[in-house]
Amino acid sequence: MIRQPFHLVQLSPWPVTAAIGAFTLAIGLTSWFHNHGMWSLYLGFIITILTMIQWWRDVIREGTYLGHHTSMVVKGLRAGMILFIASEVAFFFSFFWAFFHSSLAPTPSLGCVWPPTGIDPINPYAVPLLNTAVLLASGVSVTWAHHSMLELSRKDTLLALLITVTLGLYFTFLQAEEYLEAPFSIADSVYGSTFFVATGFHGLHVLIGTTFLSVCLIRAYLSHFSQGHHFGFEAAAWYWHFVDVVWIFLYICIYWWGS
Repeated sequence: MIRQPFHLVQLSPWPVTAAIGAFTLAIGLTSWFHNHGMWSLYLGFIITILTMIQWWRDVIREGTYLGHHTSMVVKGLRAGMILFIASEVAFFFSFFWAFFHSSLAPTPSLGCVWPPTGIDPINPYAVPLLNTAVLLASGVSVTWAHHSMLELSRKDTLLALLITVTLGLYFTFLQAEEYLEAPFSIADSVYGSTFFVATGFHGLHVLIGTTFLSVCLIRAYLSHFSQGHHFGFEAAAWYWHFVDVVWIFLYICIYWWGS
């Protein structure tokens, strides 16, 4: 047997179950939108969550206990994460394009003004400013966690990760309250559409990032990370910093300038 530094992945059912879960979620969302019940949506969530748990379990086992994540494998994982974040940048760029397409030259149907006639925008110096402070603070705490991990300070690593996850959940709570009290809806002109789609997808990314960091918190507690082998945490931290940067652009462009 010839030894080589790459990880030859074994056959896995999880890509198939993930595709089934995503397809079921799409059907469930469509059914919900047309008032045909939510059972398919619940089923899709269950399949997706179970797939996430078992797929991550296998990856953790391969990287932590079986030693398959060599330096060459980690190099490939880094490149993959960078490309994934680049695709996310393009994803959000489309939302900003739609926003500026309408806001820089408002059509007569919008009253030739921005925000459109009849829209009462959210005060950017209220909850949005607090959310900005919360996310910036979480960026500081996740950086603290990384430095603590490099310095082999397990106590500080756990504390910093716990603070980051808590701030992420607090951000989600504040945004949910903002949505409930918003004086306009997604159906109110292109302003409502661009606002809720852009901020809503960002909120979804915050939830995903919080999930990543929660898994990292559990793994740090179980001593899965070492000073030189903790790419799982690094990837989650990169993703979280990306979420922070996107929010800064959202706040400046949509909340502050757009109001």
